[in-house]
Amino acid sequence: MSTTHTGATGNGRNPFVYVVAALAALNGLLFGFDTGVISGAMLYIRNTFDLTTLFGVSFSASFIEGIIVSGAMVGAIIGAAVGGRIADRLGRRRLILVGAVIFFVGSLIMAIAPTAEVLIIGRIIDGIGVGFASVVGPLYISEIAPPKIRGSLVSLNQLTITSGILIAYLVNYAFSAGGEWRWMLGLGMVPAAVLFVGMLFMPASPRWLYEQGRETDAREVLSKTRVESQIDAELQEIKETIHTESGTLSDLLQPWVRPMLVVGVGLAAFQQVTGINTVMYYAPTILESTGFGDSASILATVGIGAVNVAMTVVAVLLIDRTGRRPLLLSGLAGMTVMLAILGIVFYLPGLSGTIGWVATGSLMLYVASFAIGLGPVFWLMISEIYPMEVRGTAMGVVTVINWAGNLIVSLTFLGLVDTLGQSGTFWLYGLLSLFALGFCYQLVPETKGRSLEEIEADLRETAVGRDAGGDQAGTAKSDD
Repeated sequence: MSTTHTGATGNGRNPFVYVVAALAALNGLLFGFDTGVISGAMLYIRNTFDLTTLFGVSFSASFIEGIIVSGAMVGAIIGAAVGGRIADRLGRRRLILVGAVIFFVGSLIMAIAPTAEVLIIGRIIDGIGVGFASVVGPLYISEIAPPKIRGSLVSLNQLTITSGILIAYLVNYAFSAGGEWRWMLGLGMVPAAVLFVGMLFMPASPRWLYEQGRETDAREVLSKTRVESQIDAELQEIKETIHTESGTLSDLLQPWVRPMLVVGVGLAAFQQVTGINTVMYYAPTILESTGFGDSASILATVGIGAVNVAMTVVAVLLIDRTGRRPLLLSGLAGMTVMLAILGIVFYLPGLSGTIGWVATGSLMLYVASFAIGLGPVFWLMISEIYPMEVRGTAMGVVTVINWAGNLIVSLTFLGLVDTLGQSGTFWLYGLLSLFALGFCYQLVPETKGRSLEEIEADLRETAVGRDAGGDQAGTAKSDD
């Protein structure tokens, strides 16, 4: 009689879990493709539509361009705001399916948009799908993955985000000669269709199933993603921490949850206000200002996208070995230094012959630092640090903060450049990166190698210890 679960690898892992995680990580591909494709498309959209009026009202062209770019962020805020609650009620897998359909529809509308107004509507619809994907992708993978490889598997989501950005840059370059921006935007339908079809055959989250009272179904899913010897122990851990009712927003303010809410909100905000998406959305515009032409600017962004993917692969390989904190802190340190250098590059006069190459190299190293730290660690941490009863809701809240920061940065970047200059803008982002480094050093915990249930138990024990300490201090004070 066999003692090993059918299909288990020699290291005690069921290979099917890799298939599930890889397919679910396509949520990140939708996210990344949408982020990257608009940067190249905008160079040609401005030649198709009159960008001086919108819904019959006159605006500056730069303002309307900002609205087109940021339309997806508005939709993503909506999707993220409701996505966590829907994930808790409808289920993680079903929300992935809904998000894929919405993204497909949004991409189609953008591809055939007859006016700028319709294009913006398509961007908003597309963004709702991205908002759902950004919440439910890491959440689903974290609940499917075994603890020892959870970091690597959840980080696949960040890898597909960066891959989606790179694919978008390549698509932009392929269609740049003819300025065919409709093909650039419309090709987003392809990964959405692949994700939808693939997820039809994937299981639901075992933790969500157990929370719904479906223990038999939860056991069946675990039997497909764990070896036999792990199933009973994991079910027991889930049973000890599961709660029959989903958490509410007020539950996030419980004293024992609040410290991790601060961590999640801080990471969400710092991931955006340190400027990463100014590079993703405006890299061609930034490089054009150094003397590169349209095609050369887009080609240079392909190099930036390739660095982004390569360093994310490094992060995936290291995150369960070195831990979350070392990657996060070293990445933020690198971002701070590169932003300082970028400010110097654009400040010094007389660099017209070399500034494009120096700026490109600095942007690449800045993106590399983000890709190894704040990029993957944020999405992984928010899928780990919240208790089951509020996990979907908490991820929804912090993802809304993340997308709100994304929206603010994308809308204000060109205005900041007009006000502070490119040097001042990059130095501002560098200062915020330095603040982020101090925040993470002081507050972000290490979660490497611990089950979700162990992390939750530690939160509760820490809260009990604080309460006990407070009670003892109060008693001592009254005795005095």
